[in-house]
Amino acid sequence: MPLRLASIKTLQESYKASVLKAVKSPKHPHKAALLDRVSLWQGDITTLEIDSIVNAANNRLGVNGAIQSAAGRNLLKECLTLGGCETGFAKITKGYDLPAKHIIHAVGPVYSSRNVETKATQLRSCYKTSLEIAVQNDLKHIAFPSLSTGIFGYPIEDATHIALDTTRLFLDTPDGDKLDRVIFVVWSDKDRDVYRDLIPYYFPQEEEPTPTET
Repeated sequence: MPLRLASIKTLQESYKASVLKAVKSPKHPHKAALLDRVSLWQGDITTLEIDSIVNAANNRLGVNGAIQSAAGRNLLKECLTLGGCETGFAKITKGYDLPAKHIIHAVGPVYSSRNVETKATQLRSCYKTSLEIAVQNDLKHIAFPSLSTGIFGYPIEDATHIALDTTRLFLDTPDGDKLDRVIFVVWSDKDRDVYRDLIPYYFPQEEEPTPTET
């Protein structure tokens, strides 16, 4: 059954429910408006009834099995017309039978400990390019899986730092203001816990005032 945007809690709501905890020394300053425009959600990305979801693709624009099954045969036909995609970049298609209107196909890097900086640059580009494509197509919502952390082998904590930092930097720009919601979608409890631990460093809650001595 499709899940509407209104059913997905924002970071602000997650802080209020104590699902997210404040941290010392966040990497970015508090910005209240962003807490209402970013979400962490655990579940099946193909059920989201939003403007766009991101598919973790390969260079041939192969489609995640669950997304392909839910979107139908016409998705594969359109992907075959796009001529593939370079690592670190993304291309957009219609959503077809999905509740989501569009699919942004992002090609993440295959991880290698011998070339960490290059892989990090490519992964950062994946997120940035996907966000740019959403804005260029007047889309208001985008949902990301944890790119490259599956069979591509990228360590989940390293990948999550990149995902959160890249998104925060983009949302701080004029183009970023055009997006109403960015959703980080996780499947496993392990990945969910990593995001919960790291989100407060990039999207911190407002610090409580220090009590004054009398």
